[in-house]
Amino acid sequence: MSKSEVSPFAIIFDMDGVIIDSNPAHKVALHQFCEKYGYHLTDEYLEKNIYGRTNKDWISNLFGDLKDHEWKKFEHEKEVLFREIYAEEIKPVEGLIPFLKSLKENDIPRAIATSAPFENVEFTLEKLNIGSYFEIILDESDVTIGKPDPQIYLKTVNALSYPADHCIVIEDSFSGVEAAKNAGCKVIGITTTHTKDEFNDTDLVINSFNDLNFENLQDLIS
Repeated sequence: MSKSEVSPFAIIFDMDGVIIDSNPAHKVALHQFCEKYGYHLTDEYLEKNIYGRTNKDWISNLFGDLKDHEWKKFEHEKEVLFREIYAEEIKPVEGLIPFLKSLKENDIPRAIATSAPFENVEFTLEKLNIGSYFEIILDESDVTIGKPDPQIYLKTVNALSYPADHCIVIEDSFSGVEAAKNAGCKVIGITTTHTKDEFNDTDLVINSFNDLNFENLQDLIS
């Protein structure tokens, strides 16, 4: 029996802006980091060109062609700064823990698919003590092309052994929504980064995980 016959769907979580409302801390870190190198970025630039994308993508777009060791040095500097800023205030998005517990109790497969580096994933899971809730985790190191390309979601769907249209992705960024839709997944937008009115291509929009139940998740699949 395939997994999709055991459970009607699988849930795939982005991390930043979904598991944790970390974009405000990323924003502070990005401004501090970029201003150090003479770049003064607008909020619009951050939303359109950085949120949801891999560090390699946005660092290369900002600084131009870089060798691997050069962009990785910039990445390390920015992410250390982020973790220092966010360490004392990190908390799960409202309703996440009860939602994860419910999914686990009902044997609904759960995965993380994030553009963040492994160090940030480890930081988040350890700080929140939620690593046991996720069977599959893909991070920046698992992809060669970042969101909005669907590669990370196609790989996650494959790892889950579910048909894409039975995988429900929870995303906060436009690039992430586009990636998930292009992979053939159902998509829930969460309003940590954008308002409900700004999400144009999602199947459902929520303000927190308190808005989700098995009935509305099942409705997305059927």
